Amino acid sequence: MSPSSSLTFSGWHWLWPAIAFLIVALAILGWSYRAAAGQPYRWLCLTLKAFGIAALAVCLLEPLWLGQRAQPGANMFAVLADNSQGLQIRDEGQSESRGESLRALVDPGKPGWQSTLAENFDVRRYAFAARLQPTEDFRELDFKGRSSAIGGALQTVKERFANRPLAGVLLLTDGNATDLPGDALPDFTGLPPVYPIVIGRTDAVRDVSVQQVHVTQTAFEDAPVTIQADVIAAGFRGQPVRAELLDQNGRTVGQQSLDGRGDGGPLAFRFQLKPERSGLSYYKVRVSTPEQPPVAAGATTTPGGEATLANNSRVVVVDRGQEAYRVLYVSGRPNWEFKFLNRALDEDPQVRMVALIRVAKREPKFDFRGRAGETSNPLFRGFGDQSSDEVQRYDQPVLVRLNTRDEVELRAGFPRTAEELYGYHAVILDDLEAEFFGADQAQLLQKFVSERGGGVLMLGGMESFQEGGYARTPIGDMLPVYLERGEEAAEAPGPLQLQLAREGWLQPWARLRDNEADERGRLEAMESFQILNRVRSLKPGASVIATVRDQHGAELPALAVQRFGRGRTAALMVGDVWRWGMRDVAARADMDKAWRQLVRWLVSDVPGRVQATVEPVAADANGAVQIQVRVRDEKFLPVDDAAVAIAIEPVGFEGGGAPEAGGIKLEAEPALSEPGLYQATYVPRTTGGFRATAAVSDHAGVELGSAKVGWSTDLAAEEFRSLVPNTALLEEIARKTGGEVVPAAKLADFAERLPQRRAPVMETWSYPAWHSPVMFAFALGCLLAEWGIRRWKGLP
Repeated sequence: MSPSSSLTFSGWHWLWPAIAFLIVALAILGWSYRAAAGQPYRWLCLTLKAFGIAALAVCLLEPLWLGQRAQPGANMFAVLADNSQGLQIRDEGQSESRGESLRALVDPGKPGWQSTLAENFDVRRYAFAARLQPTEDFRELDFKGRSSAIGGALQTVKERFANRPLAGVLLLTDGNATDLPGDALPDFTGLPPVYPIVIGRTDAVRDVSVQQVHVTQTAFEDAPVTIQADVIAAGFRGQPVRAELLDQNGRTVGQQSLDGRGDGGPLAFRFQLKPERSGLSYYKVRVSTPEQPPVAAGATTTPGGEATLANNSRVVVVDRGQEAYRVLYVSGRPNWEFKFLNRALDEDPQVRMVALIRVAKREPKFDFRGRAGETSNPLFRGFGDQSSDEVQRYDQPVLVRLNTRDEVELRAGFPRTAEELYGYHAVILDDLEAEFFGADQAQLLQKFVSERGGGVLMLGGMESFQEGGYARTPIGDMLPVYLERGEEAAEAPGPLQLQLAREGWLQPWARLRDNEADERGRLEAMESFQILNRVRSLKPGASVIATVRDQHGAELPALAVQRFGRGRTAALMVGDVWRWGMRDVAARADMDKAWRQLVRWLVSDVPGRVQATVEPVAADANGAVQIQVRVRDEKFLPVDDAAVAIAIEPVGFEGGGAPEAGGIKLEAEPALSEPGLYQATYVPRTTGGFRATAAVSDHAGVELGSAKVGWSTDLAAEEFRSLVPNTALLEEIARKTGGEVVPAAKLADFAERLPQRRAPVMETWSYPAWHSPVMFAFALGCLLAEWGIRRWKGLP
């Protein structure tokens, strides 16, 4: 009988006659056994005969078995078969692949569980890889799908059969989903019970796979890019695993070898490199074993050694920036610091420093100076235009512009408008008093950091920090240090020995050597400094990168940094950094490198007017990405009426097969969630690297700028990330939907029992138990047993 069946009685009008019959019969039975008092089997015989009579009395009440079952043909049942490449794997010791095992289970030519299922349900069959597709009899299964969208397939079933009598879902898969990152399940509310069938064995498969690749960029000059590949080598314990890093020309950039781990943990291969050019660079990480040497790209099968080669490589993208960073250097006087800083940055092709240096301060205006009626500075007499608008007056500072883009840049001195200032990525202030800036200029510089996202660095000097009157000013407020000191000396007496603070050891841009021992040796051999601007303390959230130790052993902050709004600020309290490079050529090279790394850090995260990024579409098994373009005007305010055209092209590798032919152009649409944001979605058709170029113009067709962004897609590597069936995920899906994991060997039994489970459309069935063979066999058996025992023991 069904587990949900129950026993009821339809002849309740026979209740009292049945009770009367039972009482009379039991009375007669007890009287008939009076002569057998004291016999050992008397009570056993009495009980057996009583049970037999009671069974006959119950039959007078007409007992019925009642239950519910799925109404035949009224409910639907979905069967989903995985059609992805992951089913091409052949388990150890198996003569057929997982796909062939699945095909044998759903073979329409073999009568069995499918026929049983079709007798009671309207069976709907589907194959899925990246998306769900209907099928008549699963003959279309070829196991070439690029992904396993288990979550997407179940969501599609949920939506497709909403408000329809779907009794359940039979899911045949290995459980390795590519659209459920971290095995995080979507909301399955409203989905009927899912009954997964695990395809494949849970034994480890011999295989080497690139699990994930991380790219880290720093301002460390010698090796600013670190590529780390996490590799799983299953079944290769103690055997060497080789990893290679290749550029687009097929040239080996780096190569490492590690032994496979016995615990199945990942092997971390770390490559440090310096790209030869700015902009986008593409690299390929490729792993192999001695049993399986490197193979051509695109190969997915192996004659021996590994289960598959599809997960042996990945493409990574490195973006070193497109345009040169522009840095504005403003100094109160010509000094050694500018000389060495300018020479150092000249060696960086991606940094352009524009200098505004004051050679003479603002002077009082007196009538007796110069000739009668002359208002211009006599130093400029006879040079250039001497009109009233162009002359250098006595009460104006004399400024020199260096490395400007054209003759107009900085002609009026330090920028007074956002359009002028926001064209730079960072500003360096050196030995310049706060009075140099007007109130509006000081506020503008603060907004340059907090709103535009720029960087500001203040260098030590006679007129910097508190000595320059920056306390309680907009510029002083954004520095990482408190300037008010009290009555202590303005300058710390030398010699001052520089050393890295704890945070400095953690920042690659603050170090000049690639290991701690060499770095400590360099610091100990450094030239001592003599000048330091004392500060009171650090502000909350600021970090000390470097300190100096004075002759009394006291540690004083020398370099401090902090985030301020969207940008960052830094304070270098040392006033004579130039001494560092005066000792010898090696010290000069170290100082130049330190300047470049500090400035690189200052500008590294500063956004441009047009900024392009790529975000993967959540839970998309096709590798779809969303290209986001943020557009700002000269004041860095969002532009909502721009036209954004995006050109996408694939990137090929030497010896790696031809990339996807041609490119594609998309028009980005404005996003409703953020002003100035434009979005477009792209679904790649091949595996590899891609480059997108966003060209932006205003409503009048005037070009506002452009930006490039790159990314890589490797659906095969994601599909073969794990070769062991993900039983835990399938069990969780079954638990959340009220189903259960069904062993493939018990599929026929499952199909037989399925109609007795709860379904949307049920029917009630009844079966008369009173004239069933079981009931009469029980009554007759009790009576015959009683008669036999009496005759055997000679009871009366």
